[in-house]
Amino acid sequence: MGAAARLLAGAPDVTLLAHVNPDADALGSALAVGLALHRRGAVVRVSFGEPEEVPESLRDLDTAGLLVPPEKVPAAPPLLVVMDTGSLQRLGQLGDRVAATIAAGGQVLVVDHHTSNTRFGTHHLIDEHAEATAVLAAQLIDALRAPLDEPVARCLYAGLVTDTRSFRNASPSTHLLAARLLSAGVDAEATTRPLLDTHPFAWLSMLSKVLGGARLEPEAAQGLGLVHAVVRLSDADGMRSEEVDSVIDVVRTTAEAEVTAVLKETAPDTWSVSLRAASRIDVGKAAAALGGGGHRLASGFIATGRAEDVLTALRAALDKAPVL
Repeated sequence: MGAAARLLAGAPDVTLLAHVNPDADALGSALAVGLALHRRGAVVRVSFGEPEEVPESLRDLDTAGLLVPPEKVPAAPPLLVVMDTGSLQRLGQLGDRVAATIAAGGQVLVVDHHTSNTRFGTHHLIDEHAEATAVLAAQLIDALRAPLDEPVARCLYAGLVTDTRSFRNASPSTHLLAARLLSAGVDAEATTRPLLDTHPFAWLSMLSKVLGGARLEPEAAQGLGLVHAVVRLSDADGMRSEEVDSVIDVVRTTAEAEVTAVLKETAPDTWSVSLRAASRIDVGKAAAALGGGGHRLASGFIATGRAEDVLTALRAALDKAPVL
């Protein structure tokens, strides 16, 4: 932590990247650290590879206008900070900035909490026991001795509340951090509602169609049960990424299934697959076997081909995954 803080403290130009389809933990962490550095006088830019637009539910976190589109990210930034990203592939079109920065003699700091992180930078601040990258971002801001006021605290709170499932998976120290963020002025309801509890009316129709096609396989996942649903491009037409990503939180409530999988079609026969486990199957290892990664109970991977073939490969990977 000290080495990471020293790397950032004297940097005049810092680029922070979140993973593609950024969630509140990735983008909130990047914006929180970016804002702290911006106030110290550094030139700061925050970006992500896709989609083209910032997720609507996260736009209000950028109080200082630090977000820039991918084309505004230098080809080889002098200092690159990659937040909440387990592998180069998760950076999408901005992944080439890592090799270019290193080749030009620059530094790449990777800040993450995923167990599957491939350590692709020159410096690494990784703690797989942290419930969210926002926890590490808060510690880094403290190490920089930067103020933790409401705009910074709101970015961190957004990451905490989403990655801990509304603090259900949070340790006592993380609850204490949340209390500190609330004391800094964060409005918990105003911050959380757009992230977790707000959808357009059309979401109900999309959800109805997708859930109508969900399937339960009690014998899968080593006999512990697999439930899966498929969100095709036609289902997601007009939906924000937040709406599509929220499907898994409904499907995962299935009592008879240890593992939940949602296949989200991002292009014809191209799938972003989200996995969740209740408590007993290491879906992180299953995702890694399929080219992805993540945590023991929450992970994902990218696949191409027919949905049926993706599910066949997933079943095989789950049958070999460690039982916790």
